[in-house]
Amino acid sequence: MGGFFGVTSKRDSVLDVFFGTDYHSHLGTRRGGMAVWNRDEGIQREIHNIENSPFRTKFESDAAEMHGTSAIGCISDTDPQPLLIRGRLGVCAISMIGIINNQEELANRFLNETHGHFEAMGGGRISQVELLAALINQRGSFAEGIRYAQQEIDGTASILILTDKGEIIAARDRLGRLPIIIGEDDDGFCVSFESFAFEKLGYRYRRDIGPGEIVRITPEGYETLLPPGDEMRICTFLWTYYGYPNACYEGSNVELSRNQNGRLLAKLDRSLDGIPDVDFVCGVPDSGVGHAIGYSNESHIPYARPFIKYTPTWPRSFMPQRQEVRNQVARMKLIPVHQLIRGRKLLFVDDSIVRGTQLRGTVNFLSENGAKELHMRSACPPIMYGCKYLNFSRSTSDMDLIARRTIKELEGDEGFSHAEDYVNGYTDRGRAMRESICRKLGFDSLQYQSLDNTLDAVGIDKCKLCTYCWNGRE
Repeated sequence: MGGFFGVTSKRDSVLDVFFGTDYHSHLGTRRGGMAVWNRDEGIQREIHNIENSPFRTKFESDAAEMHGTSAIGCISDTDPQPLLIRGRLGVCAISMIGIINNQEELANRFLNETHGHFEAMGGGRISQVELLAALINQRGSFAEGIRYAQQEIDGTASILILTDKGEIIAARDRLGRLPIIIGEDDDGFCVSFESFAFEKLGYRYRRDIGPGEIVRITPEGYETLLPPGDEMRICTFLWTYYGYPNACYEGSNVELSRNQNGRLLAKLDRSLDGIPDVDFVCGVPDSGVGHAIGYSNESHIPYARPFIKYTPTWPRSFMPQRQEVRNQVARMKLIPVHQLIRGRKLLFVDDSIVRGTQLRGTVNFLSENGAKELHMRSACPPIMYGCKYLNFSRSTSDMDLIARRTIKELEGDEGFSHAEDYVNGYTDRGRAMRESICRKLGFDSLQYQSLDNTLDAVGIDKCKLCTYCWNGRE
């Protein structure tokens, strides 16, 4: 996915942006970038590959050499950014989070109408950030250009722009699927995806930018260039998986939401077949831990960590691009606590079950180390659709999703017309799907959280939450 952080201040802001951007490293693993403005040199920009080395390591020397009172930084899982662009609106650095699904259509239309060009990458692919910049520059101001671009884009685009005047333009995507938050200190303002990123740097929370809202920020203050829309569809997965535990979105804390989710999951288990007789409740690290603690507290079964992830060299198991390498790294990271595994009955809570690839490896690992029983719980419903708004999954087809594959195996294409039955753990179809996945992955039992409980755990108005990956509703 990705994240970004920006500061415009009366003092040098490079170190703040360096550390603030680094606090978004959990959101992406491919590219990192920083752009810095000062009055004498204008905008300077650096981009590095962070696939095998963290943002902080790659940018430490740059942060010591760059100077400026305004800066933006980003973590990207897609294109190198921020891009340095010269257009009719001047020179600017631009970064975006999201995905443009109609990229080819928009690019071809731009080329035919303007006879312009794009820098081509491998296979003729173009940067979606460059396409976004081209769309914005077709209008007479940043606000008009961003509004035009977001109207034309099928997908999601949250945008951060550093202008050649040292101003920052922040634009939240049209339906607010991703957060953007403004913070303030005595010398200026910051803008961030993650709230804790600026709190650690001494900034105070001012407000969330609304869905579709465009804001211009200077060291003296900020003004709304385009007011927010009435409709919001913020990604529920921020609380389930992507968000860092101490982050808050729309006033709702991630860790507290996960604890509540786990409690509701235990109550759901109790209402179905009863909570299994197990020795320990465990969380699949890292995002499953908060859910598992809630489950443990509600069920009164002790919480334990039967294996630890060795993270100093590979912070995230899906960092490598090749699946076989990711699988090997996942195996290398799991260090068992034998006394908590051998002969034990364990119940694990994970944030979600997507393809099941790494989960199968975890089950094999625990079985090889002597686990007596393995029960799995998912903190969200079965995932039925690949996300088309945030590009958070590497899956290339909906049939990569284990729930969808299993439905087809059980009932063919006809099964997809009964998707709601399969999601529901109380129905015959729902039980059949869970039993089939149990056999595939080697669980003794499997249960998914209900959609209502998933949304209740977040604690904000349900109509403001996106549920597309579970029920296909936009």
